[in-house]
Amino acid sequence: MLKTAVALAAACACACLADVSQAQTTPDAATELPELTNTATRADRRVDEVPATVTIVKPDAGARDLRELLRDEAGLAVRAPNPRFSLAGSGTGRAGNEGINIRGLEDNRVLMLVDGIRLPQAFSFGPFGTGRAGLLNLEGGQQLEVLRGPASTQFGSDGLAGALALRTLRASDLLKAGRSFGLRAQTSVYSGDDGVALNLAGAWAAGDWDWLLQGSTRRSHELENQGTVGGDGATRTQPDPLDRERHTLLAKAGYRLNAQQRLEATLEGVRQRDRYEVLSARSATTLDLTADDKSRRGRASLAWTLDDPNADWLQQASVQLYRQDSRVAQYAFEDRVSPSADRSRDNRYDETLTGLSATGQIGWGAQRITVGLDASRNRVAGLRDGTTASAGDTLPSKPFPDTDYRLVGGFVQGEFTHGDWQFVPALRYEHYSLKPSAAGYTGELVKLSDGAVTPRLGVVWKAAPGFTPYAQWAQGFKAPTPSQVNSGFSNPVQRYQTIGNAGLKAERADSVELGVRGAVGDWRWQALAFDNRYDDFISQEVVSAPGAAITTYQFINLSNARIRGVEARLNGQIGRQWRLGLAYARTHGNAEVNGAKRPLDTVEPAKVSASLRQQLSGWHWEATVLRASGKSASRVYAGSPFLPAGYTVLDLAAGWQITPVWSLSARIDNATDRTYWRWADVRGLTSAASGLDAYTATGRQFGLVLQAQL
Repeated sequence: MLKTAVALAAACACACLADVSQAQTTPDAATELPELTNTATRADRRVDEVPATVTIVKPDAGARDLRELLRDEAGLAVRAPNPRFSLAGSGTGRAGNEGINIRGLEDNRVLMLVDGIRLPQAFSFGPFGTGRAGLLNLEGGQQLEVLRGPASTQFGSDGLAGALALRTLRASDLLKAGRSFGLRAQTSVYSGDDGVALNLAGAWAAGDWDWLLQGSTRRSHELENQGTVGGDGATRTQPDPLDRERHTLLAKAGYRLNAQQRLEATLEGVRQRDRYEVLSARSATTLDLTADDKSRRGRASLAWTLDDPNADWLQQASVQLYRQDSRVAQYAFEDRVSPSADRSRDNRYDETLTGLSATGQIGWGAQRITVGLDASRNRVAGLRDGTTASAGDTLPSKPFPDTDYRLVGGFVQGEFTHGDWQFVPALRYEHYSLKPSAAGYTGELVKLSDGAVTPRLGVVWKAAPGFTPYAQWAQGFKAPTPSQVNSGFSNPVQRYQTIGNAGLKAERADSVELGVRGAVGDWRWQALAFDNRYDDFISQEVVSAPGAAITTYQFINLSNARIRGVEARLNGQIGRQWRLGLAYARTHGNAEVNGAKRPLDTVEPAKVSASLRQQLSGWHWEATVLRASGKSASRVYAGSPFLPAGYTVLDLAAGWQITPVWSLSARIDNATDRTYWRWADVRGLTSAASGLDAYTATGRQFGLVLQAQL
């Protein structure tokens, strides 16, 4: 299938050659427009004028998922271990793209948004685990922003380490000036998982109305690794067989009320199905293990926006109402050797989110004030079901009670300019409550309600042309999740239990970032240092006394944690054709438990990336090198950890604008076919673990994207 698709794409490209001029002239260096961010301040602002670090990424049609999209970003990582799980023991890799790691923290400590709406939270209970990034509609995305550092003042809970915000396509993104119709069609193939995809997006405009419709479909198989051992059982290192189907849909209808006001209704859906044949789980007692996992997210929203820069008092405003439903369902069936009974597991995690967000902006001269209100109600539920329960277990059962999770918050932010100084103070108050339901739950119920005040102060000093120091102090918080507060499970046969915690406090962050940006000619650079301190850090720990009859686990607040680091980046134009980019990130982190420090395993090793791009009139090529250091034993808390060596990976890419309509792009990942392990994917493995080569990253792989845009 892959070879056929590649041949078809190449044939289409060749068929368009008649429309291409034979003359190739060297273009002038492209003029880069200032990038704008809305995530850092909840109001549009130039990235180089925010007192924080924001990374802007344009979703790549050839990227399969978030990990591939951010694969060359220093300071960011996406955990997605190769699937290698069992029915009732390990859930390694089954959650897919689990979430983004920003400056050493990940999971629900990073806020993830699509068009300002929160993605479902990650959840884990034994072998059942759900990811978050797989529910992103990257296929329908227009711009991805990653804010590094606390985002609680802007968005409330969960923005402890930072935020990832995806803005989906708008009709205006496809409609060219003077045109009432726009179309973009992409077909792509990738050899790493033998995947083939089709992505279509169209936009129409008539009078005061405009519409957008985007849909995509992708079929693929298991992602290749560098394992060489096949067969069955724990010694297998080749990937287990997988069939994957993924579909997305995005529909928008906009109506211009007048020159300043607009209404927009949105429907969005993401569905994915993964069917596994887990050959690595076969053993003397297990004949076969198959799994059928389904995940989906759907949302409907209605937004009103006002944009009137000449108004006397209210220049910008927006109100959005939304509802979002999501479910992750994981089913597995284990065929066991007689006389043992076959068994199955059918686990589900559901969220139903409804909410409102509103902002307003008042400006005069170079000053402006932004105020906002956010309110949401999330109904969270989970269920463990199946047949032939493990000894001491009971099915069906709830890992936590159905919970009504509410957040209500408001913020005010100022942006004031005085001479060469810009000040960005902000303050937010947020109230959260968790109200569990006793229906179907046998454990103790814990209700929780509290509030948090999170201030932020940013300063930007335009000290000289091309030299801009900045500083930011920000606080953040993360409310406990329903599964952390109420985690009631007991297995007296196997002598362990988990218990809830009525006194669990929200995690708190106190962050300082100091940096300087500069510009010399066509070159831009940035250097910064940050120091993030966290209080009441939440972690699941053994709280029973040594030698107790039953081992008791509980989510508790650790004393504190601290993560420090430095980052630097440089990019610029070399002559009229060449562009160079460099980036470096190094982070160090510890947690403190009962007065003793221990390293945070989630902190990534130091990384440096370098890219070189040549742009000509009809084509370009780019080479990117990523160097990651190895992880030392002193920086890992787990006993006898597997410590992969550092690695260097070369990625190549090229693009060809065949005609004004048709374009072709190609990439070669890991061009040197290097065997290596990403720390995010092997974290938690011991040096004695079987089949370590099963967790290696993909070797040399090829991708091709053919696009037509009208």
